[in-house]
Order: sequence, then structure tokens, then C-alpha cells
Amino acid sequence: MSKLQRKLHLGLFLFSTGYHPAGWRLPEARADGSFDPRFFIEVAQKLERAKFDFFFLGDRLATSASEQYTFPSQMVRPEPFTILSHLAAFTEKIGLIVTVNTTYAEPYHVARMTASLDYLSGGRAAWNVVTGADTRAALNFSREKHWDNAKRYDYADEFVGVVKRLWDSWEDDAFIRDKESGEFIDESKVHAIHHVGDQFSVEGPLNVARPPQGQIPLLSAGTSERSQELGAQFSSAIFTGEVLLEEAKKFYAGIKSKLAKYGRTPDELSIMPGLVPLVGRTEEEAHAKYRELSSLLVTDFNLTALSNRIGIDLTGYPLDGPLPDLSLSSLPDDKARRLVALAQRASGHEDITVRELFHYFAATARGHLLIVGDPEQIADQMEEWFVQEAADGFNICPPYMTGGLDLFVELVVPVLQRRGLFRTDYEGATFREHFGLSRPDNRFAKKGALQGAAE
Repeated sequence: MSKLQRKLHLGLFLFSTGYHPAGWRLPEARADGSFDPRFFIEVAQKLERAKFDFFFLGDRLATSASEQYTFPSQMVRPEPFTILSHLAAFTEKIGLIVTVNTTYAEPYHVARMTASLDYLSGGRAAWNVVTGADTRAALNFSREKHWDNAKRYDYADEFVGVVKRLWDSWEDDAFIRDKESGEFIDESKVHAIHHVGDQFSVEGPLNVARPPQGQIPLLSAGTSERSQELGAQFSSAIFTGEVLLEEAKKFYAGIKSKLAKYGRTPDELSIMPGLVPLVGRTEEEAHAKYRELSSLLVTDFNLTALSNRIGIDLTGYPLDGPLPDLSLSSLPDDKARRLVALAQRASGHEDITVRELFHYFAATARGHLLIVGDPEQIADQMEEWFVQEAADGFNICPPYMTGGLDLFVELVVPVLQRRGLFRTDYEGATFREHFGLSRPDNRFAKKGALQGAAE
């Protein structure tokens, strides 16, 4: 695909109380949507009207009440398969991404559930493959400790391979349903996979027919070398948490360079950084909302993590005093200056205090880029990342719900459309079609065809 043909991909990474830790405290914000099915329906239909590529639900397998001050959306959340199956009945085009942690699951179960969701949604399912970073999850699954990175990815690599073979265990034309002869299926087109590996032993075939998309698209996240390799081999999109343009470009180029060894082209994998757009109808309105959100943070102002982030020990500086000399940073090049510039831009002035710097990074502690501005300013930065090949699209994380999403959809999306960067209507009906991906052949059918030709 040429650069002129490229279009942005947009998805929603849903945090029911908003991405900003204090987003739910705004007077106009929705604080109780996490377990309200009407809330999920409203959001999904809003995205579909705006022609978003997907609605994405994350998942976690452990929780703590203390997270109420840092990430309330993650404390409690519904199981994603249930919610997305429900939403399939109320939407028609938007992709539905379900998160499954391979470390605490079995391939056969996941193959069945994802294939079933693909049928319920008419080919709109996708699977976000995670291995789990929360060590507490082990104690909820009868384990003494969480596996290390190497073991988790050894498990995940084989897990994904088994699931993909199970999806192909029924050829597309295996079902004859001949009422005269009484033959329901062609048994030669149903395949046990006979998998025996280091982690799993799975006979097959799957007891769900091949999914409408053939192979359900996979998505992944992570910056470790193993996670990048998994993404380069299997994923249709990779979610990232880059906040600096130059580092995002480096990550983008690095991932794309890995594809050839897996027989893939750059167009087959989209890089989608997380983006927290705090939109105002004017720049002043956006900065005012940012200040309001900052004032609502409940925090002890622990500066340790921020000190590590910018490479300067801030613990001895007064909160409302000026920042230290950034040349003292231990970070390479001018990284500290570029990180501080993000907070200055969000605050709307350069002479920010230690407190204001803390507010910015407390709001982005999970690693996604927060942009504060009017619709044109938000679109400018999105276009810059897109044109400079730092992103193929963005995983949108509204700072509060549902107003933060509403402003993005109503004000920013039309700007992107006017600039020719984003679609004005869907061109297909499946997740694969939204990303320009063809429906793959069945690996067993190809093998059979080759054998027939040889005979």
C-alpha cells in the first residue's frame, strides 16, 4: 500500500471510568458504567457511527482495593468474552477485540471461545494475546508464583500455534448437509491436529467450524524482545506505549524490519500507540479541563517513579518550586528535556513546577501519550506521527467517560476525515477487512490440494 493510500486506524481502549485516574470525579463524568450493559452498548454504537476500526476490552486476573487512587478502571471489570458477545448483537461493523491471558488458559478453550465470538459477530472478532505482567494472578490460579518472561512466552508461542491450527481443523466446505444421502460432512475435510509439544498435547479437531474470518486476527503489546518477536510472527496489530516521537519511530521501524523473516509484509502489521486525547473546543478550554483533572488527583506525591523517569532525583525539591536544571539528568541525549516538554505542552506554559510535572506523569503512568488541545492541535500531532511512520493508527483512551470520547468523536474525527486521513465509511464488514487483510487459506486444504495434484 502506498503512503498516499494509507489511512489511520482508530480503536477505543475502554477504561470505563476514563484513563485519567481522576477522570471519574468530574461532575459530568460517568463513574458507574463498568457493570452497566447499556453503557457498553452506547459506547460501541457511538464508535460504529464514527467508523472506528474496533472496540477493545482489556482484562486482568487480579485486583486490589488500593488501586482506586491510581487506576480505578482496573480494580473491577467484567469478563470480556461475555461483554463482547453481548455487544455483537447491538453492532454491525465495528471490530471486537477480546483479551485472553495465555499463561492461565488452555488452547482448546480459547480456540472455541474466539471462534464462537467470530460467528456471533459475523466475523468481527480479534484476540489480544497477553502473557500477564501481574504477578498476583498466580495466587488466583493455584500457583505459587508467576512464571518469568521466558517461560510465559515459550508457553504463549506454542499456545498461539495450537489455536491457529485448531481454527483450521475444519475446512470451509467440510459441511455437505446432503439430505438425500444423509451425509452431513465430508470426513476427509475434518482434521485432527495431533499436536504434541513442550507445553501442550492437543488432539483436535475443534468442535466449532472454521471461523468466518478463517483465521481470527491476533493483536499483542509489549516491548520485550520476546513480545516483539511474537507480534512480528503472528499479530495483525501491536499496541505500544510510546510517548516520544523519535522513540516511536524507532520502535515502528524495528518491528516492521522483523516481518520479512516470517514471510510477512509491512502492510500486514499495524503499529498503534495508545493516545489520551484531552480535547477542548478551544485550546484554553482543553487546558482548563486538564487543570481541573489535575486538581482532583488523590496522591501522596511520591516522586520516586518520576525521578527515575526523567533521570533526576526530585525528592529534595519543593513541589511548587521550579524544575531543576535538566542538564543534570542521567538520561542519554536530551530525553529528559523532551519528556518535560510533554508536560509543558499539556500545562500550556513552560515554567511548570515539580507538582505540575508530577500531575502530567501521574496521568500517563501507564505509558500512553496525553495530548491536550483543540481539535486541530490533536489532529496535527496524530498526523505527524502517522506521516513520519511512528504509527499506523491509535488506540484511543479517553481521559474521562463519556464526554472525553464524545469530544474526540464529534470534533477530532471530522478533522481527520477532512484531511483524508480517516475513512468516512466502512469498506468491509469484518475485522480483517477493516485492516485490509485477506482471508487466509486453510493450511490443511492446501496440503490436501497438493497431495491430489501429486497423485
